[in-house]
Amino acid sequence: MKRSAAEILREYGPFPGAEDVAGVTFDGQHVWFASGDKLNALDPASGEMVRSIDVAAHAGTAFDGEHLFQIAEDSIQKIDPKTGRVLATIPAPGGGDSGLAWAEGTLWVGQYRDRKIHQIDPQTGAILRTIDSNRFVTGVTWVDGELWHATWEADESEVRHIDPETGKVLESVEMPPGMGISGLESNGSDQFFCGGGRTGKVRAIRRPT
Repeated sequence: MKRSAAEILREYGPFPGAEDVAGVTFDGQHVWFASGDKLNALDPASGEMVRSIDVAAHAGTAFDGEHLFQIAEDSIQKIDPKTGRVLATIPAPGGGDSGLAWAEGTLWVGQYRDRKIHQIDPQTGAILRTIDSNRFVTGVTWVDGELWHATWEADESEVRHIDPETGKVLESVEMPPGMGISGLESNGSDQFFCGGGRTGKVRAIRRPT
């Protein structure tokens, strides 16, 4: 397994009224992050928060190219980012749902303490496949056909590239001690956006090539 230290490119926040960052996603223009009772859009170029949607936003966040998906307690909400309306709700797998990603026409849900990643049907919530991890899962993202997930145990956090068939860890990018990751998303190329939990920050780190 290849190991490296995270190269932190930029820190955003903390932001007023968003003390805790949970899920993180990217719509090609804005970084969206969940902060409990709001979904917030951040301009990664300026570092400014440009809008918020009043919606329950407790854990993972994802974007399918048109809609936002947001974990709220035991359900996953499908949200129109233009209007902020919740269009549909499906049950979450349960067991401490944390990370959320969109890939291959399906949702991928990280489960924190159960140390699992579930691929689920975005229409019904039915579990299609389960990948086991040996660490707590706090964020999930796909980029260029690669599955990455974040971990956070004690004051140690890392971003791991895993084999989606076997769960084997192929590569690990380790954050500095005390710098946890609560949500994870790729910008589609050379960066990951990482939620910073109770620091209220979002961090951009370099994706290894």
